[in-house]
Amino acid sequence: MICPTEGGLCGGPHPGGVRTRPSDNVAGVRPKISEEPGTRLESLHSVLDLLDLEELDRDLYRGTLVFDDPYPLYGGQVAAQALRAAGGTVPEGRLPHSLHGYFLRGGDAARPTIFRVDRDRDGRSFSARRVVALQGGEVIFNMSVSFQRPAEDVDRQVHPAPAAPDPRTLPESPVPRLFSMEGRVPPQPYEPADFPTRLWSRCTVPLPDDDLLHACVLTYLSDISSGLIALHDGRARSGSSLDHAVWFHRPVRMDEWVLMDLVPQTVAAGRGWYTGTLHTAGGVLAASLAQEVLFRTPRD
Repeated sequence: MICPTEGGLCGGPHPGGVRTRPSDNVAGVRPKISEEPGTRLESLHSVLDLLDLEELDRDLYRGTLVFDDPYPLYGGQVAAQALRAAGGTVPEGRLPHSLHGYFLRGGDAARPTIFRVDRDRDGRSFSARRVVALQGGEVIFNMSVSFQRPAEDVDRQVHPAPAAPDPRTLPESPVPRLFSMEGRVPPQPYEPADFPTRLWSRCTVPLPDDDLLHACVLTYLSDISSGLIALHDGRARSGSSLDHAVWFHRPVRMDEWVLMDLVPQTVAAGRGWYTGTLHTAGGVLAASLAQEVLFRTPRD
């Protein structure tokens, strides 16, 4: 989630300069791209650049998009990149059906992130992978992810999508600090609406017909807000992400509208837990998510 505090990986693209690849910085001077007045950083790079990983060796990858200014990494970014790295090691045609990641240390957006993949198992239908994300030799994030060969079987959905107006009837509300994502905010089920817990969103750049890439973009979006806003009491507030899980039920196009809906569940022992769903504009349940975050009362 976007909240640069202690613990997990938070933040998002910063309105400073960027450099696109570590190899561009041969002399140690980071070239800057200056924003002209009224130009959004999102227009300078796309989520496709973010998910373009450099293969260093077998099962070893590096993120190629690095920013000028040190600020906390956004958790959805490192999770999406980790999923992209894992997906590059599985047999062709297998797609992610679940992931579970832990945010262990804060990451620095001005430093490249290395992703190391362990191939735990390749079975007849499923592949299991573990990914470790490192900066400066330290682990900042780890993730387990399972992939499955597509299968034709029973397809049923129990609950309808949450009620929300057609996104085309709502005013534009750009998803803050994320590359290539736009949003529309329908009426909110909880107050206060500091961060929307119900949000239409889609990628603003056309995406290729690559189901793994669309799953990565979904993961990128899935950490953008907190589902615990309704439980804020004026002092106790949600903070950094501790862990994050996503279940991919059906393939989805992320360059078409999806409705993300986050629901608070419980707060205890300084931690809060919420769940969420992502539906297509046609009401099909594409993915579910769950996250635990710090939820503390500041000490006087």
